[in-house]
Amino acid sequence: MLFESFKITGLAMTQIFLLGGIGYLLVRKNVLGDSCLVTLSRLSMDVTLPLMIFVQISREFKFSLYPDWWVFPLMSLAVTIAGALAAVLFLPFVGKDRRHRLEFVSLAAFQNSGYLPLALIAAMMPLEQARPLFIYTFLFLMGFNLLIWSFGVYMLAHSKERKFALASLFSAPVIATLSGLLVVACGINRFLPDFLMNPLKMTGDCTLPLALFVVGGGLARIKLGNSEGSGQVALLCLLKLLILPLAGLALVGFFKIPYLMGLLLVMQLAMPPATSLSVIVMTGNSRDLLISRGIFFGHLASLLTIPVILSLYFAFYMIK
Repeated sequence: MLFESFKITGLAMTQIFLLGGIGYLLVRKNVLGDSCLVTLSRLSMDVTLPLMIFVQISREFKFSLYPDWWVFPLMSLAVTIAGALAAVLFLPFVGKDRRHRLEFVSLAAFQNSGYLPLALIAAMMPLEQARPLFIYTFLFLMGFNLLIWSFGVYMLAHSKERKFALASLFSAPVIATLSGLLVVACGINRFLPDFLMNPLKMTGDCTLPLALFVVGGGLARIKLGNSEGSGQVALLCLLKLLILPLAGLALVGFFKIPYLMGLLLVMQLAMPPATSLSVIVMTGNSRDLLISRGIFFGHLASLLTIPVILSLYFAFYMIK
């Protein structure tokens, strides 16, 4: 059982790695420059992903089928807060430098919660389970995006002059999610014609390969620098990729969380740090002490840890 589960998740991660590797090579070979990568990132974040979310929710979501839909944004908040609180417990081993501490907490709190989970779901789940799991992930992303593009930006681009902006809560994916829910609630989705929705769907379907190109290309741009702070990065990987997801496994078992909901929780806890953190630091002209190395080595280590964690989850449910 365990070996078969590991094989399934390992093959899914290999597919993701290959797609990301294409983006990595394109940037390394200077086929894609920094400006192109930024454009592709904006395209996926502001256009294709929101359209994918809107189409999926307006076509697949029903309040009667998902009465507990509100749980998923709250789950996202809980995962982020849990990561941040766990990181605080490890701060005595990080050092006293305030910037180091802020970056360590950010890396532990914010995970690659959209592109990698969506790609994993598409690669390893049968269609009847993938559809609701996509919906769960989109609802989860609503809470995540509210936090990373507001408090995450505030933490990493911290200055005495910078004030928290309420408008930062409403990124394009959040607006797409709210719009989809509103369209369903009002029953407007039943009147949306195919000649409108099909082009939107085709554009949204570009999200996963495009996003993985961006993730791989983003990793290629990271400057790893010297080995200073390598102990902190190793501690981050231990906390983020093993301790938190194993705690999630225990939580699922203790509270007997339903299969797909539990899978989303464990999957999100097993994800490496969000690549968006590197973009936040770069655009905010802030110091990068741990962010780049934490993202790079976190993604590298997750090629092994994600199949292990998900294999344990699948084996756990098979035993039950």
